[in-house]
Amino acid sequence: MYAKTNPRAGRLTPRQKRIFAIAAVVVIVVFGGLTAWGLLAHDSYGTSGNGCVNVTVPNTTGGSIVHYCGSQARSFCQASFRSQDQVSLRARPQCVLAGLGPSADPSAGASK
Repeated sequence: MYAKTNPRAGRLTPRQKRIFAIAAVVVIVVFGGLTAWGLLAHDSYGTSGNGCVNVTVPNTTGGSIVHYCGSQARSFCQASFRSQDQVSLRARPQCVLAGLGPSADPSAGASK
């Protein structure tokens, strides 16, 4: 009924069409860029290595990431090899990947 009283209702002007086209292209480019970034970006918490330890442990909301580098990673790994709790058991393989595994000489771990 409204279209009969206002014949221009329901039709877009060329300017409006151009604005909608530009907005659609911008949205597509933004989502495409975010997708590419998500697929290709380096994950600093991905794997343990180079003196950094990343351990995923169960948490009340699903999971939590424990991340340590340098001296904090060394002390965390030393404590993990001395303890038998759930986090320590999960941390041991990651400590080995980071090059912070158990050693026969306790002073060798402190000199790294």
